[in-house]
Amino acid sequence: MNNPIGTRALTGTALALALSAVLTACGGEDTSSDSSGAKAKDTPGTSAAEIKDPLVATFDGGLYVLDGKSLELARTIELPGFNRVNPAGDDSHVIVSTDSGFRVMNAAEQTLTDIRYEGAKPGHVVRHAGRTVLFTDGTGQVNVFDPEDLGSGKKPEGRTYTSAEPHHGVAIELSDGELLTTLGDEEKRTGVLVLDKHNKETRRSENCPGVHGEAAAKGEAVAVGCEDGVLIYKDGEFTKADAPDPYGRIGNQAGSEESPILLGDYKTDPEAELERPNRVSLINTETARLRLVDLGTSYSFRSLARGPHGEALVLGTNGVLHVIDPETGKVDKKIPAVDEWQEPLDWQQTRPTLFVRDHTAYVSEPSKRQVHAIDLASGEKLASVTLPKSTNELSGVVADH
Repeated sequence: MNNPIGTRALTGTALALALSAVLTACGGEDTSSDSSGAKAKDTPGTSAAEIKDPLVATFDGGLYVLDGKSLELARTIELPGFNRVNPAGDDSHVIVSTDSGFRVMNAAEQTLTDIRYEGAKPGHVVRHAGRTVLFTDGTGQVNVFDPEDLGSGKKPEGRTYTSAEPHHGVAIELSDGELLTTLGDEEKRTGVLVLDKHNKETRRSENCPGVHGEAAAKGEAVAVGCEDGVLIYKDGEFTKADAPDPYGRIGNQAGSEESPILLGDYKTDPEAELERPNRVSLINTETARLRLVDLGTSYSFRSLARGPHGEALVLGTNGVLHVIDPETGKVDKKIPAVDEWQEPLDWQQTRPTLFVRDHTAYVSEPSKRQVHAIDLASGEKLASVTLPKSTNELSGVVADH
């Protein structure tokens, strides 16, 4: 999880959604609540069993669960506070970050489970090599588990590690059991530790000022962003891909097992209240070299993703989804997705969000209260839905097989 990423109308779907909204407003829905007070509302005519490849969108005060194909609204779950959402790593669950910690949601069944990881300031959620890693900023605690174990309904047995000091950090477990986790405190962050299966430190690098975010590339190369480039860990060794500018911050990255090249943002003004960059970075983890691509438009931290063949995808504030060849840096395709927009100053405020699963890009458009499904090959809009409220984050189930 990162901080500071031609339309075919579906008239019948739109009509059904409008009718559902009216019926819901009239109070004709099933409601249920869990022990935390979260309440759920069923959309009339829809049942939990009908959800396939669910999506989850956050709004101010709750969550929407959508059918991944039709985008029809299946359930509304009221959950107070600022919530975030990430895939859990199996075909049923997502991780919801709440004001009291991480909660596990069975998105396929449209319910919040009793599985929780308590702690103030839940941060990054990372999936890699069949393991899911949660990093709680307020405690510095790392929790690692097999997402397939979530199906039992009980909290999985897993690995834990606590950082020397709490900080805004991230961790990832590799296929051989090594755990990479960030170094830092509340004042500064400097680099990365590598731990063996028994949480014993084996390596470290403090050559990464302001470390933020992570991504894994083909060949299990893992990179974390720095204020002067990217720190890469591969085959037991650290290398640095230096930024071409004295301050060249890469804080958000997207990786793909199909490509050795990572996609990152790129900012050069350390004094900016909010920098709106026009360039993205492509980091070659085999050569430790960095290439910049000028898009001619800005983007946000919720604009970056990867396609099924390793394509680098960036949703620009011009409303266009840019499809970039990571090997050449060439923009191969520009897909109209949403209207033009501007990134708000507050990172918690709504803005269009990009989430990709298989060959479909899902894009939210908060100004219209809409979510769209776009075929990456043809650029065609497959479906759209208008929701009762504007959404913020958008994610869904993604099984790592």
